[in-house]
Amino acid sequence: MHKQGKYQFWFITGSQPLYGQEALDEVAAHSKAMVERLKEKLPEELVLKPVASSPERILELFRAANGDNNCAGIITWMHTFSPAKMWIAGLNELNKPMLHFHTQYNRDIPWGDIDMDFMNLNQSAHGDREFGFMVSRMNIDRKVVAGHWQDARVMKRIGDWMKTVNAYQESKQLKIARFGDNMREVAVTEGDKVEAQIKLGWSVSGFGIGDLVEVINSVSTEEVNALMDEYRSLYTFHRDANIAAVEEQARIEIGIERFLQQGDFRAFSTTFEDLHGMKQLPGLAVQRLMAKGYGFAGEGDWKTAALLRVLKVLAGNVGTSFMEDYTNHLEPGQEMILGSHMLEVCPTISAQKPEIVVAPLSMGNREDPARLVFKGKAGRALNAALIDMGSRFRLVANEVEAVENPHDMPKLPVASVLWKPLPSFSEATEAWIYAGGAHHTVFSYEISKEQLADWASLMGIECIVIDDQSNVGQVRKELFWNRRAY
Repeated sequence: MHKQGKYQFWFITGSQPLYGQEALDEVAAHSKAMVERLKEKLPEELVLKPVASSPERILELFRAANGDNNCAGIITWMHTFSPAKMWIAGLNELNKPMLHFHTQYNRDIPWGDIDMDFMNLNQSAHGDREFGFMVSRMNIDRKVVAGHWQDARVMKRIGDWMKTVNAYQESKQLKIARFGDNMREVAVTEGDKVEAQIKLGWSVSGFGIGDLVEVINSVSTEEVNALMDEYRSLYTFHRDANIAAVEEQARIEIGIERFLQQGDFRAFSTTFEDLHGMKQLPGLAVQRLMAKGYGFAGEGDWKTAALLRVLKVLAGNVGTSFMEDYTNHLEPGQEMILGSHMLEVCPTISAQKPEIVVAPLSMGNREDPARLVFKGKAGRALNAALIDMGSRFRLVANEVEAVENPHDMPKLPVASVLWKPLPSFSEATEAWIYAGGAHHTVFSYEISKEQLADWASLMGIECIVIDDQSNVGQVRKELFWNRRAY
């Protein structure tokens, strides 16, 4: 995968000097033991910081976090009661994502031995409420996770938040290359690139297709041959596959990746309406680059391309792809959606070894392109679309149940996945349409609705989630309230 840097997360325990140095020493020892255990289970590095027990120390810690580029976010926990006015100066300056962890060192109350010393030391039940009030009073966005620190579900939620913060950090420095413009007359793929850079951190640059063709044409035969050997080791070849067409996609893959690397672009878009100088629409080449972790979307859809890159970082580049709602199956009681695209679906969602196929494509008026053909896996997944509502960005997500497709489609040589939208076809699609959800999405087996909502919260954008508990009336009310709120 095209990787970003590794980050640290700081663990900051709150207390106060009221209970004496012995209590503070015990708070520090408990925090150390907790962090050592959590480090074994969490996906990112957790760094223990000294106990925060004064306004000056808290401000110093938060300023240090702000100035450390390796620090992606902080986790706070109030072991004892920690008067929240001590935290105001630090919270006023903090510019890193924060998770407020409501836990306590002991899991169970020691019924026969509990005394006032125990009560004074283990006060997170009201210490965390005091801290939570102040953060809410200051209107600071944060994640709250409650439960015992050794509980597997709790540790997973913290780990999922860490991954989401990584995606947030990626978003704030993301560069996207657009080869050609948006598909003519299409509305939903358009968007305000200036506002996207202000709000989401996305820098979007456009390039004439000739700039890319020049790099593609510089690729050597030796480079193409080496990549063809890799193709043969990873995929099967259809018996009728035109090898010259596959070699052309190898040349395109090398050329596009070289162009992206030169400009540090981690996402890109193409359009079949602007292929001047190219022999084929990029198909296999794009699928391969998505599999390496690059974001992509067709028809100049830079928003979905960027969202794919961000969500690939969140998902660890597993089971996540560019997608389009292709066509519906409306058998009563078995309504489903076939998701695909002309060529460009990422093989990380494949249930089988992909096959390289060369077949005609009516779009683009070029030679028959090579592409990977496969069916997607069965399992719980979600679709997410980012749209520009004019006054704000809105993230729309729908949980789905991907199913095994028992049908062959010999006349449709594309990668695809079949799913049932939740809670039902009618409720999900009606709600999606009311929300203005796009036909281009990011499809993922790995990302949860909680992570998507957390990412939207970090970015300060609207988020509409359609899941197995949703109904159209509820979603319409939420949309109404959001119009007023935003």
